[in-house]
Parts: sequence; C-alpha cells; structure tokens
Amino acid sequence: MDEEDIVVHPEVETARGSGGELGSVADREGRTVADYGLPWRKMFRVQFWQGALLGCASITSLLVSMRLAGVFYFGAIALHGTDIWKWAIVYAFVFILVALREEFRARGYGLFTLSAGIGFWPAAVLSAAYFGYSHHGNSGEDWIGLFNAGAFGLLACFLLRRTGNLWMPIGLHMAFDWGETYFYGVADSGQTLPGHLLNSSSSGLAWLSGGTVGPEGSVLCTLLIVVVWLICAVWLREIRYPRSVALQN
Repeated sequence: MDEEDIVVHPEVETARGSGGELGSVADREGRTVADYGLPWRKMFRVQFWQGALLGCASITSLLVSMRLAGVFYFGAIALHGTDIWKWAIVYAFVFILVALREEFRARGYGLFTLSAGIGFWPAAVLSAAYFGYSHHGNSGEDWIGLFNAGAFGLLACFLLRRTGNLWMPIGLHMAFDWGETYFYGVADSGQTLPGHLLNSSSSGLAWLSGGTVGPEGSVLCTLLIVVVWLICAVWLREIRYPRSVALQN
C-alpha cells in the first residue's frame, strides 16, 4: 500500500460509518442534519472559507511566535515537483473528512441534545471536555495538548453559537490540521505523518516548544486560542445557535 493510501484509507472508511450514523440519527429524531449544525446548502460556502483562512492564519501566527521565542525552525522544502500538489490535495481531502467527523461527533447531535436539557454553555463545556479527552490515546500527547484540544473545542462551540452552523469550525479545524501536518510538517496532537512540505524542527522546553505533541502542546497555543476567541467575539456578535424552533420540535 502506498503512503498516500495509508493516510487516506482509514479516514474514508471512518467517514462512511459516520455518514451512516449522521443520517440515521436525524431520521430517528425526525429532524434534519441542519438542526444539528450541518446545513448542506451552506457546505463549502463563505463561512467555511472564512474558517479556513482563520485556521491558516492561526497556525502560521503560532509557529512564527514560536520561531521568535527560539524554539521552532521552519527548515527547508522537503517535497519537489508533482509531490507538492499531490500531498497538498491528499491532506486537504483527509482533513476535510477529519473535521467533518470530529465536529459533528463533538458539537453536532450531542451538543444539540444536551443544550435542550441543560443549556448551551454547560453543554459546550461538557462537549469540549469530551473532545479534549478523546485525544488522550494519541502517542506523544500530554496534559497541555489535551487542555488545548479542549480549549479549541470550546472555541468551536463559540463559533457555532455565533455563526449558526458548524461550517466555520470545520474550515478552521481542517486548515489548522492541514497547515500543521502538510505545510509546516509538525506533529499534530502527537502524530507526525509522511508527505510534509517543510522539514521543520523544534527544540527547547516542552511547555514552550510543544515537545512531542507539536505546536498544540505549547502554552503559546493556549494564548493563541484566547486571542482568536477575542477577535471572533468582536467580529461575530449575533447569537444564532441553537434555533429555538429546532429545540421545540
């Protein structure tokens, strides 16, 4: 099996199962997937690309700050010719599937259902805690990385709250992972994969460099999440989720 098949195949198989799960849940509840934050008519529209731009800017800003702190080095280009575009497309496809699966699982049906019972923010905290804990089995993960995964989960809940659907969080999630794994070639939640554009490296104190976790294990990532939250709080002021009509059905 080729390297790209090893990367793509598990996510495709997982996506098939998740797609069936998504449809069956909506049918059983007598709702549409739009009620759970996934309106298909808004798929890959403006909010998705706004999230993707935010994700690219976030991972770039994080790594630049780590470089200024002396704990990260961008390195040289590792891919050449058609491999550059091949791996860029492979990872874009893979991380769209990852973001769709993880966002719906952590902030789709479960968050919607919990919100109806205990309110949005208590449900969001539980969802974020679950999302952070779900990364504990990753090799190389540590407590700062788990905390930041949970903090990202809470940020994604906030974006869902202010945009009305999951497409901005999906775009942010996809682009941040794509930037880590493909473009900059750093570990993503403790996992390093083949086919990265840059041969980057890090060194120094683990709490600052991220250690084996990658940039997500750095306290600078924690600060980044706070900054992104504040920017989005100023930018996105209207509360759009959950819709009261959907909760009453």
